[in-house]
Amino acid sequence: MGKFDLLYKSAIELKSLISKKELSAIELTKLALERIEDTNHKTNAFITVTENLALESAKLVDKKIQNKEHIGLLGGVPTSIKDLEALKGYRTTKGSLFLENDISKTDQLHVERIKKEDGIILGKTNVPEFGASGGTENKLGDDCRNPWNLNHTSGGSSGGTAAAVASGVHPFGQGSDGGGSIRIPSSFSGIYGIKGTQGRVPRRHSGKISWHPVNYSCVGPMSWFVKDSALLLQVMSGIHIEAEPNTIEKSSPDYLKHIDNGVKGKKIGWSPNLNTRIADQEIIDINTKALKSLEYNGAIIEDLDFKIDLDEYEELDSVLSIALNYANNKIFFEKDSSKLMPHVRNTIERGKNISSERYIHALTKLYELRSYITSIFNKYDLIATPTVGFTANKCNEKHIVENNKINIIKMTQEDKFVSNEMDYSSWNLAYKQYTALFNWSGNPGASIPSGFTQNKMPVGLQLVGAKEDEISILQASRIMEQENPWQNLKPKI
Repeated sequence: MGKFDLLYKSAIELKSLISKKELSAIELTKLALERIEDTNHKTNAFITVTENLALESAKLVDKKIQNKEHIGLLGGVPTSIKDLEALKGYRTTKGSLFLENDISKTDQLHVERIKKEDGIILGKTNVPEFGASGGTENKLGDDCRNPWNLNHTSGGSSGGTAAAVASGVHPFGQGSDGGGSIRIPSSFSGIYGIKGTQGRVPRRHSGKISWHPVNYSCVGPMSWFVKDSALLLQVMSGIHIEAEPNTIEKSSPDYLKHIDNGVKGKKIGWSPNLNTRIADQEIIDINTKALKSLEYNGAIIEDLDFKIDLDEYEELDSVLSIALNYANNKIFFEKDSSKLMPHVRNTIERGKNISSERYIHALTKLYELRSYITSIFNKYDLIATPTVGFTANKCNEKHIVENNKINIIKMTQEDKFVSNEMDYSSWNLAYKQYTALFNWSGNPGASIPSGFTQNKMPVGLQLVGAKEDEISILQASRIMEQENPWQNLKPKI
């Protein structure tokens, strides 16, 4: 790798080098753009590269430093924006043929904040159509591929950001998570990713879903280093006058100030299966071992007696999410459904048949679940589970839950891009088994690299905190990072 080693340093270290004039922002940006050119034809991490924006932003940072002006918290370090989010003057495709040339007229709020704090935006990262998959595949191009093994998926829906970080394009990038879309690709790609409490990072109103009290999706950072995620989360978080109604109406904590306070005395409830979930035994063993690092540092690890049957709450996805998907995207279905990915088409079609009775019943179940998850944090500071029950599948495969087992099915190009015959709900569930319920509940959660399987693919451990307690997650993540610095192993790409 040689010349690109600099890009694997932490954002905090790079910012320091830039501020001390030991490195210029323009030098770093040109190197990152060269790395995109070097890797993107292999990973398909970026849908759009914003070279002119990046170079002009970097020049501005260097000019500020030359003039001894204040520079922002991100200080000239390269990053990226997931292509579900608006970046003014550039296309936001959302992974769909319908939006292939749709130019955004304004910045989403967290994009605005990244710019204000002197983050250098290299481009828009790859997503599955409308963010609706545990892998990153769409009709705009080839699948987004995993830097650890290019035959495998990087995960989804923030698969482009995961691939960009893991391949050493930049130290951190922006993702979003409505059912596991930060945590799943972080696990598959061997990096760190955290979603905050629902409403921690504000968004501008963007269609019907913004005004709905059950918007599961939230924005968060993905990175090699835990402190870099804490920094980016800090930058993107906090109240804003234009934010959607479910935004937390208070300033966010200073994550970096408290991140090294340790875990002594923290109680962590560990559940390898959340009563009814399924994971490969190798995944469970790797995560059980990884948790020992927290125990060595004073945390109390106990088996969590998870009492509810999550199979009874699947309608929180199959009713509420699908109804919102239909409301937002039916216009595309009605225009030309053949342009849509089959699983997206299938989901929209199912959404139009949901009755008001089913919808209200699902809302009732939602608040029942939220009450139960809240009660767990009366006893525990954190919940620990596998992030995903398996490692990244090949791009022509999908994992499915079938007869209480996880199986792999082969997918032809017809299956992936055309067919109506696939059981999309079964593979959708497989990827989100451990993650989606914490979108339903609104709790913050992270995926921490915890090891590798015998086939040399990364594994993630999920840590979940009480609402508005991202700090406990970051503190535990930091301990795990110090005990097992996963950055020492990088994919050879």
